[in-house]
Amino acid sequence: MPDTRPWHRTRVHTDLRAGQSRLGDRFHRLCEAVVIRLPFGLRSIVAPTFLGFCLINGLSFGVDLVVLTGLHSGLGLPVPIAVTAAYAFAFTLSYVLNRTFNFQSHAPVGPQFAVYVVVVVLNYLTFILGMTSVLTAMDVQYQLSRVLAGICEGVYMYCAMRWVVFRC
Repeated sequence: MPDTRPWHRTRVHTDLRAGQSRLGDRFHRLCEAVVIRLPFGLRSIVAPTFLGFCLINGLSFGVDLVVLTGLHSGLGLPVPIAVTAAYAFAFTLSYVLNRTFNFQSHAPVGPQFAVYVVVVVLNYLTFILGMTSVLTAMDVQYQLSRVLAGICEGVYMYCAMRWVVFRC
């Protein structure tokens, strides 16, 4: 009996990429359709990738907060450890979703992910751990601290992902 495993591996990967591409195209068309309907001339300012970034990272940020709350309030982990673990999970989710659906990158994952890790480490030290810890030390409730840091993080991360990581 002939060995068909190589054919199956190639076929499955091709079908998977085609499916992701179709979903990515659909997601991008949805973002374009929303942006084109924005009032007050905002359509000339807001890129469809920015809307996609906001949607994906809004989801990722929600996941981040749920994991953070579970780790800190549920398991009693210290804030820096809980923030780190929650953020690691959320940033990986964000990378996969943004690469696949929003920026639809076809660049090799290895070098691109390495650049993304550098961007994320800088973001983590500055906003996630730094700003969240400072605000928490100033008696700002830890979840509010994370939300405030998240706003600053969002601006930085979109710029870095659009012009450095995925180079649209």
